[in-house]
Amino acid sequence: MTTTPDLAGRLGIFARTFVRTSAAEVADAVADAGYALAHWNFAAIGRSTLAADVTDAEFREVAAAFRRAGVGIPSASATFNLIHPDEDLRRAQLAEAVELIGRIGMLGVEVVTLCTGTRDAGNMWRAHPGNTAPDAWRDLRAGLDVLLEAAAEAGLLLGVEPEAGNVVVDAPAAARLLGELGDGAPIGIVLDPANLLTPATLPQQERILTEAVELLGPRVVGAQAKDVVAEGYSAAGAGGMDYDRVFRLLAGLDPVPLVVQDVTEPDAARVREDLLHRHAAALVR
Repeated sequence: MTTTPDLAGRLGIFARTFVRTSAAEVADAVADAGYALAHWNFAAIGRSTLAADVTDAEFREVAAAFRRAGVGIPSASATFNLIHPDEDLRRAQLAEAVELIGRIGMLGVEVVTLCTGTRDAGNMWRAHPGNTAPDAWRDLRAGLDVLLEAAAEAGLLLGVEPEAGNVVVDAPAAARLLGELGDGAPIGIVLDPANLLTPATLPQQERILTEAVELLGPRVVGAQAKDVVAEGYSAAGAGGMDYDRVFRLLAGLDPVPLVVQDVTEPDAARVREDLLHRHAAALVR
């Protein structure tokens, strides 16, 4: 993973924060908000995340637009429901994801992010009782085997994010997956501390987040920034998560991109400045 040690140089934002009609407009909006990096998703320009409707020429246009704007693209989304209960849909989307992984290198990315999936047919981020059944893990592994082969051929890493609504529900589940796949598998962890917490568990966040870093730290290839609130909107740093602790924990890992998620476009520049301030303050305490 190519990064700079200072946070400003590795602070990014989801490109789809700035939905536009062209990649050039998205790249300029990211740069205008002050971010050095963007996590790419073709949904930012109204196309499908898995890019089945995107030509190679359009891939190259995205890469050129971000180069002109001076914004790096360290990672991109290939998210779909890896254990969707509709096997035909799951098979079709898996094939699209393989195709995307084979082409996404045109953007210069190093990490392709996934959703480990849920048995919920309507929302790939929503929990379902079937997610804990042995067949859910079996289907996850079967899909990952295909994607891992594609990633190895493309020279990329897959990024798996522990997510409360998915099969890889928490840090221990992510550690189990990494252990089964082995150290040589082209896969790492996208660590979003907010995904590991709920409003009810915020008082235990020191223990939960410390455990996550201890279990997953050497395999973390990216991090995300949002927050935890009982209801309503809260950008990173404005909710209940202890960002001082988060930044101190992340400081013990190799420097990786930190990508802001779930922020409104008007709030993007302010969140960047707030996170930089919080990061600097945390590391001098």
